[in-house]
Amino acid sequence: MKNTSPSELEFFVLLARHASLSATARELDITPPAVTKRLARLEQRLGVRLVNRTTRKVSLTSEGEMYLSHASRILAEIGQMEELVSSSGAAPRGLLRVNATLGFGRTTIAPLISAFARLHPDVDVQLQLTDRPIDLVEEAFDLGIRFGELPDSRLNARRIMPNRRFLCASPAYLKRFGHPATLADLARHHCIVHRQNNDPGAVWRLMKGRKTETVKVGGQLSSNDGDVVLNWALDGHGILMRSEWDLAKYLESGRLQVVLPDYKIAPADLFAFYPSQRNLSVRVRVFIDFLAESFGGK
Repeated sequence: MKNTSPSELEFFVLLARHASLSATARELDITPPAVTKRLARLEQRLGVRLVNRTTRKVSLTSEGEMYLSHASRILAEIGQMEELVSSSGAAPRGLLRVNATLGFGRTTIAPLISAFARLHPDVDVQLQLTDRPIDLVEEAFDLGIRFGELPDSRLNARRIMPNRRFLCASPAYLKRFGHPATLADLARHHCIVHRQNNDPGAVWRLMKGRKTETVKVGGQLSSNDGDVVLNWALDGHGILMRSEWDLAKYLESGRLQVVLPDYKIAPADLFAFYPSQRNLSVRVRVFIDFLAESFGGK
């Protein structure tokens, strides 16, 4: 059996849209008998009736409805493919709407957007900073930049940067209260809790080998602001769970030290989230590539 060609799909979609042999013939600039013959060849090849004919118009059979649905989707995908290929060398332009977290967006993403804007003067960038993930689809954002897991199953993601997490404390705190030797020891230590979104944050999950353990922690101080809890740890108030991105310079200088190094914590990798792989505009693709290159991601 011969494969269906795009021209056959286009012919049937056009026929279904007009629901008329004569109207289809006029648009194709051929005779109505030629349309009838072309439809008959298609039905004969498929071995099913696609339309019910009357003197004035045609209506789709159940097989015709199914054929139309798939034909429309295939033609749309072909169009998207051609658009991507033809625009691959085009300069990005238009409006780019980006969402990011408050602190990280202000200190890191905003300067990167400044550099991106100089490289691509035809792209207008709107950056919105929020303390929690928003619905990118409902609020019509092109992408969100966040640490951690995919917040919405409707989204796609590209990892921009790996980002491990550690437990840490200041040397002054550890000198006063000692190093915890086991996960259970955390229950008697002062722990600084970072409360994010609706997560209470007082239960920490760590892995040793293939085993995951949980411990309920507590302490005098907690906050929903990452910079606040980090400064409290630097001031010696307790043990904090924080990411490599925030801790690197303090671990290197010795102002903070890793505790329980044999335990691993689920990472908080940096991702660019976007609503759909299809119809991804040139400006979005170029911006995501720019982010990945800036952070050294893959």
